[in-house]
Amino acid sequence: YSVFFKFLLKHRLQNLIQNAIDESSNTYGVTTRPEESVSASNPSFTDGVATKDIHIDPFTALSIRIFLPDSSLSPPEQPDLKPNLRSSGNDDPNSHNHRRSSYAPSNVGAPRNDPRRSSLEGLNLRSDNNVYRGYSPSPQNCRKLPIMLQFHGGGWVSGSNESVANDYFCRRIAKLCDVIVIAVGYRLAPENKYPAAFEDGLKVLNWLAKQANLSECSKSMGSGARGVGSEFTKAEVQRHIVDTFGASVVEPWLAAHGDPSRCVLLGVSCGANIVDYVARKAVQAGKRLDPVKVVAQVLMYPFFIGNVPTQSEIKLANSYFYDKAMCLLAWKLFLPKEEFSLDHPAANPLISDRGPPLKFMPPTLTVVAEHDWMRDRAIAYSETLRKVNVDAPVLEYKDAVHEFATLDMLLKTPQAQACAEDIAIWVKKYISTRGHEFSY
Repeated sequence: YSVFFKFLLKHRLQNLIQNAIDESSNTYGVTTRPEESVSASNPSFTDGVATKDIHIDPFTALSIRIFLPDSSLSPPEQPDLKPNLRSSGNDDPNSHNHRRSSYAPSNVGAPRNDPRRSSLEGLNLRSDNNVYRGYSPSPQNCRKLPIMLQFHGGGWVSGSNESVANDYFCRRIAKLCDVIVIAVGYRLAPENKYPAAFEDGLKVLNWLAKQANLSECSKSMGSGARGVGSEFTKAEVQRHIVDTFGASVVEPWLAAHGDPSRCVLLGVSCGANIVDYVARKAVQAGKRLDPVKVVAQVLMYPFFIGNVPTQSEIKLANSYFYDKAMCLLAWKLFLPKEEFSLDHPAANPLISDRGPPLKFMPPTLTVVAEHDWMRDRAIAYSETLRKVNVDAPVLEYKDAVHEFATLDMLLKTPQAQACAEDIAIWVKKYISTRGHEFSY
């Protein structure tokens, strides 16, 4: 299958090179390709996670998909509030099944006199037929979850935040890490070359900060007029909050459940390159991003390269699924001709003039695969971070290939599941509100 996969991918890349569009003729950009299968968003809690799509930039194709786990419906600090609703086969208060049985959205359809319904109405739920509408932000009744920005792979020229594989992976991560995942649909090359994808990543981070501030404004307006915790009227919910850019509406899922002070960045393949760029910009921005704080980043088999080849780049140049020759084609499609260099700041994380100083970078988990030709440079970057006292462990998976945990035909393998669980263990060390009781 690897041979067939590489044949199709090489054919697509060559077609893109032949039909390359001048970026000035298509500034709006694309976030998906016609030949890629996508999964529709679903606001009901299918498999324990509700999703919605938002187009956040009117001038480009930049969009996001929000993944909200049903654990967000539990009241804060009260996991055992309704023990009589606990599932009979699981008494572990930390298990996902327990969270669903205690405050699952399926109770929303209960009769008006049902005590389960009153408990959910206390959470200001606005749902119909198991479809989660979100609700007005109320500080007492909402469980706040960390937020993870996720960037898909695809070698800059393919992939989508709405693809079937990415949807499955983000659902898995949302449940295992107990976080709100925001999957970013950045613009693709060659329609939009560097730095479009990087700018989109930073734009989403700034949008998240703006949403947090709008949410605080909404709470202040509500508490001043009606008292803290009071439910807004329909007219008040529909009211727009005007800022310097015009009218903006608070995103209810994030306002009700998101905790931007615990923000994690996760990137897959080329998405890891975007994550590292966004993390560096977050460090440079400092308090200007408040209340958003990037507490950690996860680089899954990053798409790093350089002019001086590493041992793995020589030994594994013709590796499974993604070989070096095809990846070079992808870089040529992504980088402008006048800027093309394998030591470009987007490609090589170890060049000397790359800021800010690495000692200010957030804790960084790097995932690499044994049969991936890009592995050595990712490991070298992690070693450089550790030399300046940044927590930067490496998880290397034996008998694994590039994208072994996110490629559609490998998603359900034991290695993919183990990788997601390992990431969750490490991430929880930095998003836990009870201290660093998690280890790896």
